[in-house]
Amino acid sequence: MIALTRTIALGLAVLAVAAIGCPATGPAADPAGAEVALRGACYCRAAGALHCTGSLTEPECRRQCNDALCDDWFWKERLPCWNWGYGG
Repeated sequence: MIALTRTIALGLAVLAVAAIGCPATGPAADPAGAEVALRGACYCRAAGALHCTGSLTEPECRRQCNDALCDDWFWKERLPCWNWGYGG
């Protein structure tokens, strides 16, 4: 019984040391510590047509839509472009 208690205590101590010793990084941080910009789908509505460009950051989307003189634009974080159809 004493050996089991010691084993459990040792296991908990190892977990505690591992948790304290590991730096916490969120999904939006790279190993160098700089923020990683999220990428997503950039939709531009111009002349009544909706166009999508995938894998852009929000600032890139805003810049591209301003350059393309879009009437309206929106950006969907972490989503691919939707083709508005179901195959065919």
